[in-house]
Amino acid sequence: MDVTVLPPFIEMATWLIQEKNLVIYVQANVLEDQDLLDHIGYDVIKGKLKTFKECDELSDKIDFIICLGGDGTLLYASSLFQEGSIPPVMAFNLGSLGFLTPFDFQEFKESIESLLQGQVAVTLRSRLKCLVLDSFESNTNGLHQERKLEATKEKDKKKADPNNMRFKCQVLNEAVIDRGPSPYLSNLDLYLDGRIVTTVQGDGLIISTPTGSTAYAAAAGATMLHPNVPAILVTPICPHTLSFRPIVVPAGVELKVVVPEDARHTAWVALDGKNRQELQKGWCVRITTSVFPVASVCRTDQVTDWFDSLVECMHWNTRQRQKDFKKRSLKSNTSTSSVTSSETE
Repeated sequence: MDVTVLPPFIEMATWLIQEKNLVIYVQANVLEDQDLLDHIGYDVIKGKLKTFKECDELSDKIDFIICLGGDGTLLYASSLFQEGSIPPVMAFNLGSLGFLTPFDFQEFKESIESLLQGQVAVTLRSRLKCLVLDSFESNTNGLHQERKLEATKEKDKKKADPNNMRFKCQVLNEAVIDRGPSPYLSNLDLYLDGRIVTTVQGDGLIISTPTGSTAYAAAAGATMLHPNVPAILVTPICPHTLSFRPIVVPAGVELKVVVPEDARHTAWVALDGKNRQELQKGWCVRITTSVFPVASVCRTDQVTDWFDSLVECMHWNTRQRQKDFKKRSLKSNTSTSSVTSSETE
């Protein structure tokens, strides 16, 4: 744990336990942190904190989440809820950038009071459900029937995964498929709803949510979307053709990124910057919009928070205002002429 987070964590946890009589869950390895054990004030809350592990099912235990840190802390909190709904998240900025963490820790009591009283707005940030499959079959005729079947089965959390699935993950920002350590161009086939759209030749491809549009995708030239826009962004990384521009597709589509058998090399995938793994030839990544968004608590409202983050964190369209033309005042000229005339007489 970052030592700079320890004092705010202990102060907030003490207040929540003593003043609000709330039960606090923290990750098990946090309580083993030596800096925390040595910190003055920890004895007050020691023994009153409950623990969980990454593999635990938390949806039925947690009423709301508090993040202390930067944007990565919120991404990590999202990753803990893979198979169910996510409680509202209130994120306090103790990191570097803080695009997704609008709350000021100095006002944490007032902010949490508003949350407990239900006097806050919430932005539903869509996530992407990503499946890494070790084989690929193009299917256009039965796609809609397959979707209906999957939609029915989605209600069952224990529904069977595809037999050819190697890994699955729900991401808040993006899935990045790139060439990894290979010196060759990435050669990736992009499918949308079972139909091939194009072949990506370049350093790779970013499939992102509107929330992720202000992250890696923005650096690669994508447009920035408000998180309420139902969409998926497709952004090439250094494409070999200048005409290959970023595109936005509806949130309801299914995307597949395939490493073709005739590719010169394998590819690599990273999901929200983690779980990086190699994609062999013939493998694919299937991406759809998840049915479990992240409920992000707003400091002010959905629109104000987003534009405030754009200006404060990214200095969006920040420049010195153009000066107007300065004109001589007619009244001033007349007065000066009168004085000169009177002195001459």
